[in-house]
Amino acid sequence: MPADYYELLGVSRDVGEGELKRAYRQKARENHPDANPGDAGAEARFKEISEAYAVLSDPEARARYDRFGHEGLRGGMGGPAFDFDLSDIFESFFGGNPFGGGRSRRPAGPPRGDDHETVIDLEFAESVFGADRPIDIRAQVRCDDCGGSGAASGTVPTVCTVCEGVGQVRQVRQSFLGQMVTTAPCPRCRGIGEEIAEPCRSCRGEGRRAEQVSLVVRVPPGVEGGATLRLSGRGSVGPRGGPPGDLYVHLRVQESDVFVRQGDSLVAELPVTMLQAALGTSLTFETLDGPTELRVAAGTQPNDMIRLNGLGVPRPNGRGRGDLHVVVRVGIPKKLSKAEAAKLREVAAERGETVVGGPDPDEPAGSEPQVDGESPARNRRKRRSRR
Repeated sequence: MPADYYELLGVSRDVGEGELKRAYRQKARENHPDANPGDAGAEARFKEISEAYAVLSDPEARARYDRFGHEGLRGGMGGPAFDFDLSDIFESFFGGNPFGGGRSRRPAGPPRGDDHETVIDLEFAESVFGADRPIDIRAQVRCDDCGGSGAASGTVPTVCTVCEGVGQVRQVRQSFLGQMVTTAPCPRCRGIGEEIAEPCRSCRGEGRRAEQVSLVVRVPPGVEGGATLRLSGRGSVGPRGGPPGDLYVHLRVQESDVFVRQGDSLVAELPVTMLQAALGTSLTFETLDGPTELRVAAGTQPNDMIRLNGLGVPRPNGRGRGDLHVVVRVGIPKKLSKAEAAKLREVAAERGETVVGGPDPDEPAGSEPQVDGESPARNRRKRRSRR
């Protein structure tokens, strides 16, 4: 259960604004992580104290807390949830944010360039075996005239006279919490720490210019649709020699008419006739690696599977390949000639099997295949009604 905010700050429930500020200031100094080196719980305690002050110093939030407790701050009692940013309190008090995220000090120097995104459409086989695909993107590249410095030929950047190369300026002011130190990017050099007296005419002092960039993306074997490749340093370069951003390549894979991917395995179907499944056969099957002979054993049943080892998808880090699973689909003929039907009836008779249909004075036996899921008898009645 969360601790009581009044107890955290050591104040009574009718505490006034001035006393609340003094109590928070004292508790914050006592529990600040910098004042408690080696104490892993100092940051958590300071966060709780700052959270308590953020609530109790806000009249509306304090009223909801007094009435409903912590549940009222989450919006569980009919009121809106109370939202606060502890980094604001922390930074205003100590000039930084040890909670991570939010505003933080950035070292001087040129900023990083922009990231870029693009999409590559791959054929199914390319996603399995990999491919080298050329692409074109519009990106910022280093200015050749100034070498990326942004300074005109024969000149060099100089240290900023305002921030003295730090890239940031600091301001000190007094508040109820004591002395506060804030930092901000230098307004003169924009945080780079250098000034340019005479900018390069080609790039106007940016040290870069936009161009069409052609490159080849190496797509590794075994990628799946929806995957994203990160090409480090292949985005736009930063201004005035700043480090480049990254290029993110999103992959779209076309579906195959033959193969379905299941992890590192491939699944395909092999259609055979009823007699081929019963008597056995050998058929040529086109795999992604080329044609291969498949032996269908006599007595193969529908949906039996033939496994071809090592003809699936390459595994990561070169650890071999998966398998290709070929599922046998047995097709039953929808129409038989009179001779074919007669022979099959003879086989059925030899095996002692009863088959649907019998002798018909108008039509030879076996000439009535089942149509659209209807019985042969119903098919006969339909034909007679049409005569």
